[in-house]
Amino acid sequence: MIDPRRAFGNSGEDLAAAHLERNGMTVLERNVSTFAGEADIVAEERGEIVFVEVKTRQVDDFGWPEESITPSKFRRMQLTAEAILSERGWEKRFWRLDVIAIRIVDGTDPEIVHLKAVDKPYGG
Repeated sequence: MIDPRRAFGNSGEDLAAAHLERNGMTVLERNVSTFAGEADIVAEERGEIVFVEVKTRQVDDFGWPEESITPSKFRRMQLTAEAILSERGWEKRFWRLDVIAIRIVDGTDPEIVHLKAVDKPYGG
């Protein structure tokens, strides 16, 4: 049986992948593990590799989803992206880090915020 938290996270990643594709991006891989961590989604937009961290929340008790991107999480995102680039032989490709923050509140449509080219942590 799948953990309910993991199932909820998977549903957020499904929403994020659909959002990316609706906006013209190609999803290349999902849940890519490296020694440095895991990339939720690896996509491509106009030749640029995009590493997407998906944060999904049902309640605001702990802040907005993107606020969970702490300095240590941000560094892991960078290291994970660099490891994937190296493993795939993509070192010379342009790339960026994106965050998709999703709020799913009962009775409403999911709120999806796509933060492109994130260059710093959002949370403390």
